[in-house]
Formats: sequence, C-alpha cells, structure tokens
Amino acid sequence: MIKLLKNNFELIFWLMAIVALGVTNPGSDSHFVLCPLRLMGITWCPGCGIGHAISYLIHGDIGNSLKAHWLGIPALFVTFYRIWSLICIQIFKFKELKTYSHE
Repeated sequence: MIKLLKNNFELIFWLMAIVALGVTNPGSDSHFVLCPLRLMGITWCPGCGIGHAISYLIHGDIGNSLKAHWLGIPALFVTFYRIWSLICIQIFKFKELKTYSHE
C-alpha cells in the first residue's frame, strides 16, 4: 500500500487538490488556508487567486473565476492534462507489466 502511494504520489496529490477545490466554497472567507502570506495577514497572494479561480471554475462560475485570477482557466487545463498524462503513464506501466507476465 505504501509503495502504491509512493509511486503515485503526484497523481494522488493533484486529484486530491482538485477535489478539495471542488468541495470548498470559493466565496467564503472561512475556509481553511495554507497560504503563508494570508496567515501573516497579507490579503493579496497570486497563488490564492489561482486557487479561488479554479474553485470558481469547478463550480461553473466563469465570471468570478476571471475576476479572481485570469490564469485560473489555463491552470485548470494544465492540471487536468498532468492528471491525464500521469494516468496514461500508469496504464502503460500496467500493460507492460501484464505483457511480461504472460511471456
């Protein structure tokens, strides 16, 4: 189990990040924050803006997503592309392993 988690850490990380952004309310001020700038009281952070923009996108609110950060849409596509490529790598490894086991 640990080996499975270790080998797929990046895939699990990105999937959990998308799920976390999907279940949070981007308009709320009370959701948990890991941003060191925000924890220090600085309200402007480009990373938080992209997170809010992606969360708005997942909720289907394109207008507020663009207001939060204009890079939210490309960031979401890049994240989905990375998830897709990591899944394809795992499928390729599984097929290769299956081919060797039949020989």
